[in-house]
Amino acid sequence: MAYKSVFDASAIKSEFESAGVNPNFVPLVWKHVLQNPHCRWDEIPSLPSAAYTPQFQVGCKMGCKFCATGSMGFKSNLSSGEILEQLVHASRISAIRNVVFMGMGEPLNNYSAVVEAIRVMTAPPFQLSPKKITVSTVGVIHAISKLQRDIPNLNLAVSLHAPVQDIRCQIMPAARAFPLERLMNTLREYQTSSQQKIFIEYIMLDGVNDEEQHAHLLGKLLETFQVVVNLIPFNPIGSLSSYKTSGDEKVTIFQRILRGNYNIRTTVRKQMGQDISGACGQLVVNKLDKRSPSSVDHLTDIEDLHI
Repeated sequence: MAYKSVFDASAIKSEFESAGVNPNFVPLVWKHVLQNPHCRWDEIPSLPSAAYTPQFQVGCKMGCKFCATGSMGFKSNLSSGEILEQLVHASRISAIRNVVFMGMGEPLNNYSAVVEAIRVMTAPPFQLSPKKITVSTVGVIHAISKLQRDIPNLNLAVSLHAPVQDIRCQIMPAARAFPLERLMNTLREYQTSSQQKIFIEYIMLDGVNDEEQHAHLLGKLLETFQVVVNLIPFNPIGSLSSYKTSGDEKVTIFQRILRGNYNIRTTVRKQMGQDISGACGQLVVNKLDKRSPSSVDHLTDIEDLHI
């Protein structure tokens, strides 16, 4: 951590946020330090471990209109070993509490490598609980059904982003292959089998899917499910997209409708990473590797990829 004193409040809170740790834990750390002035970081019982989001593809086939990654097209899949290397490197910085497959690409389009990586993560020496691992998908129907059979007890997150098929297709071209009615039937079967809540990701695009009517349509679509809806403020991606971020008031009204009218637990994702173009939807290769094309074949470490 880049700090001179454990009581450098701004620096410590910033480091916690960067590591995916709630900064509300900072006062608990200070309390322990006051009581144990010579303690080390690994001796602080209230210091939680971090969540981590590994990459599993370079580029993406889905082509979502609000996502910079989609503008790249698909480049390559990562191997299970390359996915696991990221966890190893992250573990050197902080103990990993949760793993969330929400990075660049569609994890279920790299199904074999992702499943193999998760199986290793849940075995020694990592020994993560499947309930601490979340896989996000735009709704690859056949793979959702298979995932529950292959690795029970995982958390599933679905990038829904619209309550009706025509808007989904407008902003997510790949949705044409996954009709909303079939997707919802698949999710119902998944939930019946898993008995777990499903996380619903919903990006807020001004004037596209963020009106009160959309909130009611979404509420009616989900009211018979056990879900948590995560409203995601759109992160600007420059000339790659003409969409605009919904205003705070619209987001608040949308959340209030889902909560109040349909009793659906609804959260708003905190915006982080915009300053380094690393926020949700902003991951893209901006600069090609200057080495010769043949050198790509000799990459030995995931950190050698310039993403």
